[in-house]
Amino acid sequence: MRNSEIKIQERINYLLPVLNERQRRIYLATEAKTYGYGGVSLVSRLSNISRPTITQGAKDIGSTIESLPRSRKSGGGRKPVHEKYKGILKDLESLIEPLTIGDPMSPLRWTVKSTRNLSEELQAMGYKVSHTAVSDMLKLLNYSLQSTRKRHEGGTHPDRNRQFEYINGSCERHIRTAQPVISVDTKKKEQIGNYKNPGKSLQKAKQPTEVEVYDFAKDKAVPFGVYDLKVNEGFVNVGINYDTSAFAVESIRRWWYNMGREKYQSSTSLLITADGGGSNGYRRKLWKTELQKFANETGLSINVCHFPPGTSKWNKIEHRLCSHITMNWQGKPLESYETVVNLISSTKTRKGLRVKAILDENVYEKGIKVPDKELESINIFRHAFHGDWNYTIKPIIA
Repeated sequence: MRNSEIKIQERINYLLPVLNERQRRIYLATEAKTYGYGGVSLVSRLSNISRPTITQGAKDIGSTIESLPRSRKSGGGRKPVHEKYKGILKDLESLIEPLTIGDPMSPLRWTVKSTRNLSEELQAMGYKVSHTAVSDMLKLLNYSLQSTRKRHEGGTHPDRNRQFEYINGSCERHIRTAQPVISVDTKKKEQIGNYKNPGKSLQKAKQPTEVEVYDFAKDKAVPFGVYDLKVNEGFVNVGINYDTSAFAVESIRRWWYNMGREKYQSSTSLLITADGGGSNGYRRKLWKTELQKFANETGLSINVCHFPPGTSKWNKIEHRLCSHITMNWQGKPLESYETVVNLISSTKTRKGLRVKAILDENVYEKGIKVPDKELESINIFRHAFHGDWNYTIKPIIA
């Protein structure tokens, strides 16, 4: 007798005496099925039970629970807590949602609503209930742990949707005529050094990267991104001090000379889609004067379309470039500027995104005042629809 057969014989000798007739059939059919081909004959020989009996056990396994004889009479067993205490579900819900049901000054209104806290409050009301029973009742009431969801944007501008349509139409026209269209934005500042970066990365088990306890970095990276909508390429200019309008336009300039000019050699205009605020906001005077310098330098007509207030998340660079950069370096300390540049440059997606990054060591001053005379010299043409959000700055030919 083989070793596997000996083990089956031992299990049969141990279990059969304590099982009833139906349980024996099901157990022996399970052993036969587990053994595989020839299992029914083997188990029949070892247990001295007929093959038809074991075959019937296989049918019992495939039957529904309702068709099998019950081991306990219908209605037996302990009653659920919500059946024992008729008002407990209503009282439980009043603790969870006190603003709409029950007393708004309930102690649970201002504390963590864990199952243990809820069970203690219900016990104070006279119910004998455990935290596990509370968990079961919460499922019955269709409650589950959920995080908040960003959905409400607050007050919206009356021309919000029309501006979206205007931006979309402008992008389509420029792409159709082989003119470059870019989406720009500044990513949040990143601390340079051996500091914690949110997220997780693959490491040897129980060997996490050890970083500083306190985050007091002296050096910070300021990534300004430029995303080319037509070719699915990104460019990131990594600054070392402040996010100013001069830095924003310099980032666009660097994109043009490093990537854009070669792809759009015959272009005469550039369309920029940008947020309504920040260093590239529509109210920034320095933003417009720097764009004028860029237009004069390249000979391009610079068309700008700003997103309405409170809609920056709709800017394509947010979810087509910035989000992928964040995922690429999650859980990795940004120990140096070189690390930041390399991690950004290695960002790729399955849809073909390619990114180039360079370090900008220029120092940009904050609080630069633009004289009215310089502002008046800008060769700006405001569009018929919302000229404050949509405008063209044309080069000044000397």
